[in-house]
Amino acid sequence: MKPYLPVNPNATPEAKELLARLCQSAGKRIITGQHTQTNPMEEIGYIREKTGREPVLRGFELLGYSPNINYKNASEACLTEVEENKGTMETALRWAASCDGIVTFSFHWFSPLYGEDKSFYTEHTPFDPQMVLEEGTPERAAFYHDLDVIAEELRKFREAKIPVLWRPFHESDGTWFWWGSKGPSVARDLYILMYNYYTDVHHLDNLLWVWNCRTSDGYPGDAYVDVISVDLYLEKYKPTDYADDYYALIRNTSSAKVAALAEVGYLPDPDLLAESRVPWAYYMCWSKEFCIGEQYNSVDNLRRMYASEYAVTLP
Repeated sequence: MKPYLPVNPNATPEAKELLARLCQSAGKRIITGQHTQTNPMEEIGYIREKTGREPVLRGFELLGYSPNINYKNASEACLTEVEENKGTMETALRWAASCDGIVTFSFHWFSPLYGEDKSFYTEHTPFDPQMVLEEGTPERAAFYHDLDVIAEELRKFREAKIPVLWRPFHESDGTWFWWGSKGPSVARDLYILMYNYYTDVHHLDNLLWVWNCRTSDGYPGDAYVDVISVDLYLEKYKPTDYADDYYALIRNTSSAKVAALAEVGYLPDPDLLAESRVPWAYYMCWSKEFCIGEQYNSVDNLRRMYASEYAVTLP
């Protein structure tokens, strides 16, 4: 796949270089990735212990930076998750500045208004994302308030000249998160609002925009997307290159964009990928039990991935 320019015409040189890196990798090798959501990043230590190497791409979580966390009506599990997430942006900044790694951010956004407990879930908030699209509503004002807060975190990376794979409104082909509760077309419109605000007002030109929905009615269009992606959690393990999912993704979004496995429960099989050359630029395994232990990925499969010539890793 030939490198192409980011959709933001003012993209930083570092963002351009990162997109070129992804395009050059796709179909030739796959960039290894691992999500973390705590400061100890215990997943990375586990991978290092078992394989002697580390993933190139490291995923960090912004949920604890949500401005509207209802601490009074939060479960112990919610409070623990928020507490564990504190300070991870500083950790991400230090790590990205120290090596040739790639940063990607997930944002389980506690609803900008209302909500209790883990209010990024639809079941815990009455927040109506469709109201954000209407001028003058409290929902719209709260939405932009939160965008301003998160922009300050992302600005630190721009000032440090660190590009970020930014994946907002993920999994909007489902209704479990509030941004997808009224369908993928509403999430698409929220994404476009954010894109315009972050590029035109906050000038976050270090971001590469990752779209994470596999339905055709949800796609924002090629003018707003740098990377198309999908999250895949198989019911049980089977060796796979996720080829069927790749072709379904480009059929419903765009064949002109580089593609990624933004979240997986089970690692793709490096031998199958080396044979098929399905052009996934990178994968990111989800955190905690999806990585640590053998409930999902066996140590043998982990070692096989990190030892494969098809896999790009950090030494």
